[in-house]
Amino acid sequence: MRLYLMLPALLVLTACSDLKEVGRLPEFTPIESSAETAAMRNPSLPEQVASRNPSDAASLWNASRQSLLGDRRAIERGDILTVVIEIDDSAEMSNTSSRGRSGSENMGISSLFGIPERINEALPAGASMDSAVSTNSSSSSSGNGSVKRNEKLQLMVAATIVDVLPNGVLHIQGSQEVRVNYEIRELLVEGYVRPEDISRQNEITYDKIASARISYGGRGQITQVQQPRYGQQVADIVLPF
Repeated sequence: MRLYLMLPALLVLTACSDLKEVGRLPEFTPIESSAETAAMRNPSLPEQVASRNPSDAASLWNASRQSLLGDRRAIERGDILTVVIEIDDSAEMSNTSSRGRSGSENMGISSLFGIPERINEALPAGASMDSAVSTNSSSSSSGNGSVKRNEKLQLMVAATIVDVLPNGVLHIQGSQEVRVNYEIRELLVEGYVRPEDISRQNEITYDKIASARISYGGRGQITQVQQPRYGQQVADIVLPF
């Protein structure tokens, strides 16, 4: 009984949350609470200086990141790199199988010391021992299956190093939100990368990201219309037919 009383209240609260979006633009996710902001506000340990010579600061040939020839690739917590997502996958499979079998067996007794002839006299009209046993069998089966998939996606997003693991692998996370009219397009990427896989242009492709999590979607009025209502989703799960 308590469950029946709580269900209408839950539906009312859900409807009220949706009604707040009527006539309003969908809100962006606050960047202050993101993992990228936390990584940038908590800098990594200071870089160890190998030489204390004051002339190294003015030299163009030192190895510091501020040098003209220094390595500016993302390597520390809070650094930013570009993730290039170019997915162009397609798969097509088709299987066909068929099988057939037929068999027949006939056995008759036409002459056996005159016994079949005497038996035929006692049999009904049309019956004969010439074909005492006759069997026929046949079976057939066929199956067809096909799979066709095509995915194509070309995107670029800036990601932030949120953590550096003890083995040197970088944990990156990036998000991007673009609002067009009353719809927000969201792009999320997360995973682990090796520092040596980052190019000199400070870019890395998606196929070099371990445990990659890439999400491309949206939220807003168009997405709400495309999704079935909560009652319909519950009915699809609960109803057995």
